Amino acid sequence: MTYDPAIIQEKIRQYIVQASHVDGDKIKDESLLFKEGYFDSMGFILLITFLEEEFKIKTSDSDLLEENFESINAMTGFVVNKLEG
Repeated sequence: MTYDPAIIQEKIRQYIVQASHVDGDKIKDESLLFKEGYFDSMGFILLITFLEEEFKIKTSDSDLLEENFESINAMTGFVVNKLEG
């Protein structure tokens, strides 16, 4: 099955903007969400929960790497990889 990365990216973007309470124009697809202060550790837990529920994926401890979640682009790639198995 093929997944549309653009749709996945847009769903992640909408969640990030809603959860961070920041103007959507300030958050770019390559913005470093944690380093730039949009998310903290509690936000990270909620983000993982959102990704698992929205995309029906399961994250393992080995997935919890900064490069998988540092930006909208990184999360899109992570979700696509999980969905494609």
